[in-house]
Amino acid sequence: MTERLEISEIFATDPEDIYEAWLDGEKHGKMTGSNAKIEPSIDGKFTTWDGYISGSTIAMEPGRRILQKWRTTDFPDESPDSTLEIILERVDEGTKITLIHTEIPEGQAADYEEGWKEFYFEPMHRYFIGKGSL
Repeated sequence: MTERLEISEIFATDPEDIYEAWLDGEKHGKMTGSNAKIEPSIDGKFTTWDGYISGSTIAMEPGRRILQKWRTTDFPDESPDSTLEIILERVDEGTKITLIHTEIPEGQAADYEEGWKEFYFEPMHRYFIGKGSL
């Protein structure tokens, strides 16, 4: 059995800025405060948070959507990769990002929801405010 989570947040920046930072290893690292290596292409591999997270990108719609196969070192070895969909929507305040994370190993969704907020959304706010994108 697997779990699913969906969380959204609004950032004071353009959708293109988030899209670019998500798929650029150097910018992703600055955005999250961790090391990231990313091949920004379909079937491109990535690792973030010093190898804790790994996967591959399976669909890209510039400035709008990214779809990835995604796992952490906390996944049981026999568990398949989860799927992460990143949806970017322009709103008056900037960009609404919605993460739809599916096929998470049973019992782990609550931890990942907290992790997305603490290790992605919080540092992303600091990064994009510092950039003065809007």
